[in-house]
Amino acid sequence: MNAFVRALRTPELRAKILFTLALLAVYRLGVFIPTPGFDYTNVTACAQQAQSGSGSVLGMVNLFSGGALLQMSVFSLGVMPYITASIIIQLLRVVIPRFEELHKEGQAGTAKLTQYTRYLTIGLAVLQATTIITMVRTGSFFQGCNLQVIPDQAITALVLMVLTMTVGTVIIMWMGELITERGIGNGMSLLIFTSIAAAFPSSMGQIWQLQGWMTFSLIVLVALVIMVGVVFVEQSQRRIPVQYAKRMVGRRMYGGTSTYIPVKVNQAGVIPVIFSSSILALPQLIASFGDPSAGWVKWVNAHLVMGSSFSWIYAVVYVSLIVFFAFFYVSITFNAEEIADNMKKYGGFVPGVRAGKPTERYLQYVINRVQTPGAIYLAVISLIPLFALVYLGANQNFPLGGASLLIIIGVGLDTVKQVDAKLQQHHYEGILR
Repeated sequence: MNAFVRALRTPELRAKILFTLALLAVYRLGVFIPTPGFDYTNVTACAQQAQSGSGSVLGMVNLFSGGALLQMSVFSLGVMPYITASIIIQLLRVVIPRFEELHKEGQAGTAKLTQYTRYLTIGLAVLQATTIITMVRTGSFFQGCNLQVIPDQAITALVLMVLTMTVGTVIIMWMGELITERGIGNGMSLLIFTSIAAAFPSSMGQIWQLQGWMTFSLIVLVALVIMVGVVFVEQSQRRIPVQYAKRMVGRRMYGGTSTYIPVKVNQAGVIPVIFSSSILALPQLIASFGDPSAGWVKWVNAHLVMGSSFSWIYAVVYVSLIVFFAFFYVSITFNAEEIADNMKKYGGFVPGVRAGKPTERYLQYVINRVQTPGAIYLAVISLIPLFALVYLGANQNFPLGGASLLIIIGVGLDTVKQVDAKLQQHHYEGILR
């Protein structure tokens, strides 16, 4: 709080913070603007029925959009198309050599990859908007709601709805980049932060109404303990010492310094949770188009859907996917071979370890050891919403666990660090003046 008070007293930082808050307010306003073509009265009734149900096919998309998806607003798709596109482009670096070359080219290559991400975001937005509107028309989106949500089903009306949702995603992407460039913090992360934080009052209010103030107070106390633990783990890292040998370049002496490679306990971040939730949503999505009386549909709804009863099959599959994707994603983003080669090229070495292949094997050994408790930590945090849904009567968007808790704390820490860095920079400029 002291950092933010000092930031508000600094004219430059105050302008950045107010600019960021203004765009976040515009984003929240767009959540409540309905998409043309929907009967908003019927949509509201069906959305209330869906939120009181056991689960939702697109629950994570609805959470990341701040509830805009169930309201069928112009920002229904939220930031999910951009997130998905960013992850796909990052993973394609392993498959497409050209993308890896662009990544190594520096700022120019990064700008090109960003352009590809934007194009892919638009394509995914069109695909997701078409899928959502199709599900709404067939009645599989708002299951159990028999109200007419789309009165006019002419092709021109449907195309206008898809175009509106796609343009809404483009505007969100533009606002996120504006916040990153002219505001404070990472724009997309702050938009997700705002969407998830908007779900806190309704989720906690539901617990207050159903469980009483005693249970509510206990949950608040446990939530504070969990948040402190998450902050501790998110800030924890293993530092691998690196020593650079002295070398002569012309008449100058370079090297001879000591540094370290930071390896976070949760190196993968929230990506494994998003991947796992997306994979587990596929069987439910397929089952929603099947016959409700079919045996396989009943089995999927009973064992692979986060419902009102605890399913060990769902929990085991969910945890297994999180652990798998945690190691898979880290193996892609933390390239031990590339790091070892760069260290060897510039005369760096880990004390007690030979340069080259031995350094690569050592780095891989360390990352695997550190990532094991990190994957278990992710799995435990991700199971909190499941227990809250079963034992506390919360809805499927319970904010104190899983991806929502990790994102809120991660974005909060990153934003505070950026504010503090800006304050230090301003302080040094004052000294120089």
